[in-house]
Amino acid sequence: MIYGRHRGVIFLVLRRMRAPLAALITIFAVSVLGLTIVPGVDAQGEPARMSFFHAFYFISYTATTIGFGEVPTTFTEAQRMWVLVCIYLSVVGWAYTLGSLFALLQDKTFQDALRTERFAREVRRLSEPFYLVCGYGETGRLVTRALDHMGMRVVALEMDPAKAAELDLHGLYADVPTLVADAGQPEALRIAGLEKPQCKGIMALTNNDETNLAIAITARLLAPGLPALCRCQTTEVAANMASFGTRHIINPFEKFGEYLALALHSPSAFHLLEWLTGIAGNEVKPHRDPPRGHWVLCGYGDFGRLLARALDEEGMRVTLIDREPPPDGTRYRWVRGDGTGAPALLEADIRGACGVVACTGNDVNNLSICVTARELNPGVFVVVRQNHFGNNPLFEAFESDASVVPSRIIAHECLAILTTPLLAPFLTRLKASREDWAAALLKRLTERFDWRVPLVWSVRVNAREAPALFSLLMPAGPEVTLEALLRDHGRRDQALECEVLYISRDDGSNTLLPAGNYAVRPGDELLLVGRRPARSHLALTLENPNTLDYVLTGNDAPGGWIWQQLARRGRP
Repeated sequence: MIYGRHRGVIFLVLRRMRAPLAALITIFAVSVLGLTIVPGVDAQGEPARMSFFHAFYFISYTATTIGFGEVPTTFTEAQRMWVLVCIYLSVVGWAYTLGSLFALLQDKTFQDALRTERFAREVRRLSEPFYLVCGYGETGRLVTRALDHMGMRVVALEMDPAKAAELDLHGLYADVPTLVADAGQPEALRIAGLEKPQCKGIMALTNNDETNLAIAITARLLAPGLPALCRCQTTEVAANMASFGTRHIINPFEKFGEYLALALHSPSAFHLLEWLTGIAGNEVKPHRDPPRGHWVLCGYGDFGRLLARALDEEGMRVTLIDREPPPDGTRYRWVRGDGTGAPALLEADIRGACGVVACTGNDVNNLSICVTARELNPGVFVVVRQNHFGNNPLFEAFESDASVVPSRIIAHECLAILTTPLLAPFLTRLKASREDWAAALLKRLTERFDWRVPLVWSVRVNAREAPALFSLLMPAGPEVTLEALLRDHGRRDQALECEVLYISRDDGSNTLLPAGNYAVRPGDELLLVGRRPARSHLALTLENPNTLDYVLTGNDAPGGWIWQQLARRGRP
């Protein structure tokens, strides 16, 4: 498909309607000329010819079937004969023109051009920040819904018309401009606003690695400073993306392997990561920690290889069940089969295993593996891979210990990176922390905010995000500590329902879990976790000088100029 600018629709209409319009114009011209040549009579009965104006006027309302009347005088027999010819000619001409017009309106190319022009016009009119989502599948739907609930605009590109049409059915707060197009085409990304200053990030979430690679390359060349998040399932394409400087490459299977490895050696850190990166408002239920010992892995595809490596690095003994022998000549014990039946599982010693992973590409087979394994070993730790979100009711009915849903893993990772970039370095520090430290932090945060996923956000102390605090601290203002700043602007004796997890400074230094006496400086970026009202309260404190003064000193100064003048007059 060729993506033209707004003139493309006009040119397409002119090309398709060129012959009908030329025929219609010719009929009008011949009809008018004939009326001026055929002799007539005037009001006194003297011979006369019709003027071009009267001829054009008569043909205009006659040929369009508006009506008929002999003007300016009664016609002669010759004129009436010519008018009969004109009437039949105009009927043929209009039938040809209208038929061509209706065919054009039903033409798929013309409809696509109209949709593209309407989409381009909506994107041009966007004056607020937005994110570009390429691929509206399961992952794109989760990301779009989460961004919409956070008040952020989204522009979507989707190849499948049926999936694109679903956007109107999901009850989003804001309209999402959507174009049915191949997101791998650079012109489609340009029309979608890739180069607009309001575009804050692009996400390549299609199911095709080659398309995601094309999106990554286009974003790198046309908008090098724009954050790009790309989904990938093969190491070869991931290496290609990295060679072009793509900063965020998300492989859901590799990411889950990291999560499982983290859960094995630091369960509390894994629970904390899961709690912080979930979708705000959802409840994270604490589940059983994965045990250490012998694991049975059913399916040795891309996901199986990554998971086997992660388990092996943690010192776990792994037995593979697959229909074909491992192509890489792995040293793991291999059992022929698919795991859906008891013989293969028993041969793999499922009764002596501590965990089983069903990671084939078939959801029904994965559930069958898990059910059979639970019957043979009721206490086994079950990890199940879910390939299609449409099968979610089946997986919810089966109580697994851990589920691998690629769309959710990618969505959570995208939201964490785009909405709170400071969360990534904090999670890196968290993964490297000791288990006792992570357990104490998890206990303290969940006791204060419960297990419902909190709101995680970041604030930079500058003139745009915190003008009141920035003005107070510049150039050499008073010391402002976190304990003094995080106070309720309604009752300053009460602390806000939030905490600072991480602070990054302009000089490259950072502080993990700063104490209450930590002094804030201009340029600091704070990562906070807490309730949604706390965010709005803190935003008012950072933006309003009077609110900031009350929070820090307790001085409740009048807000408006009139009230300030009245307050001054009332002072002795």
